[in-house]
Amino acid sequence: MQQPDLNNGNSQHDSLKAAVEKLIASYDAGGTLLICGNGGSAADCEHIVGELMKGFCRRRPLTADDKNKLAAFSGDDAALLADKLQYGLPALSLVSHSALITAIANDLDGSLIFAQQVWALGKAGDVLLAISTSGNSRNILLAAKAARAKDMAVIGLTGAGGGQLAPLCDVLI
Repeated sequence: MQQPDLNNGNSQHDSLKAAVEKLIASYDAGGTLLICGNGGSAADCEHIVGELMKGFCRRRPLTADDKNKLAAFSGDDAALLADKLQYGLPALSLVSHSALITAIANDLDGSLIFAQQVWALGKAGDVLLAISTSGNSRNILLAAKAARAKDMAVIGLTGAGGGQLAPLCDVLI
């Protein structure tokens, strides 16, 4: 797979490079990526998490030490676990928790379905990836505001202009 040239001065490439740098800094500090979006963007959330939590373009094999730890507890399943498990990058799709989302919508307010999760799960140094084609979805905006209050970085992935989400983002793509 050919990698894009992120050093060519294009503003979209500059934004993408800045987003990658935020994610790397967060992961290096033990952070987690939280992702939210509506409709097709919700499907994107699930796909992104699916790729990050296991190998994407490259396998992320376990170290010999971790394979040995698994072997100590796994009996007949040791080889399967040691050969197939991979390291993942911590990421959570906030669209995945249907019982929680409906409880928040029923008991609190439907516009808080992502903000409540950000508030409960997020910590300083984590990153919120907020995906909104318009940049104006209220539940996404409230999640971004909660993330900012928690000292999390906010990366927005939007259509042209970024809408109301733009000023809440550290990086807008």
